[in-house]
Amino acid sequence: MTAVTTISSKFQIVIPREIREQFNLKPGYKVVFIPYQHSIRLVVVPPLKEARGIFKGIHTDNIREEEDEER
Repeated sequence: MTAVTTISSKFQIVIPREIREQFNLKPGYKVVFIPYQHSIRLVVVPPLKEARGIFKGIHTDNIREEEDEER
């Protein structure tokens, strides 16, 4: 899907509705602009509440920092 928007005189942009709906974007979400070659990548940073439980069940027996401390 390709969507086009215009930069306003205040250097603001509007994320097109189709994109907001596709990625379930809500007011207050944060985004990161990443320069890449001759383009800009826009990455959505999920709210902390949505990240809760993302690592549920992960094994913490082999944590690298603990291994490095033993050296």
